[in-house]
Amino acid sequence: MLVGDSGVGKTCLLVRFKDGAFLAGSFISTVGIDFRVSGTITYLHTIWDTAGQERFRSVTHAYYRDAHAFIVLSPSLSLSLQAWLSEIHEYAQQDVVLMLLGNKADASHDRSVRREEGERLAKEFGVPFMETSARSGLNVDLAFTAIAKELKHRAMKEPDEPKFKLHEYVNKEMKTAGCCRS
Repeated sequence: MLVGDSGVGKTCLLVRFKDGAFLAGSFISTVGIDFRVSGTITYLHTIWDTAGQERFRSVTHAYYRDAHAFIVLSPSLSLSLQAWLSEIHEYAQQDVVLMLLGNKADASHDRSVRREEGERLAKEFGVPFMETSARSGLNVDLAFTAIAKELKHRAMKEPDEPKFKLHEYVNKEMKTAGCCRS
């Protein structure tokens, strides 16, 4: 599930991942819930794009319970991030996969989360963080692939097998790609 405040780029990020395109210009905000079925990675079946406006939160909470993973796109205030994480902890499964994205990395004046702040918040809340750009495609595939790998590992894991470490995977892949992966 993609969650975050209105205007942080949830829909654009999802369209970039699924269709490889950027939604240029203005478009109508998501109302309630929208979804896309991913054909790119066969083990991500449905990705829910939620409305960020406060008035739709009661609708989106109903979907939290069955979600296996959340990508949180948050504006720069840690208070907003804390509110999103509190909602996830209240309504979602206890072992849900979480990742924080700082979208709009290509737009210095319109960024959701600055890199340093995102890294600090991610460390504070114990979740992986990466910068993305729906416009350029920066790290979009990596974000969804990392979550998919974590979910696949959880589903296929043998009892004596070591745990997949999402943080380590993300950091390794970003270093390997020079943090400029599309």
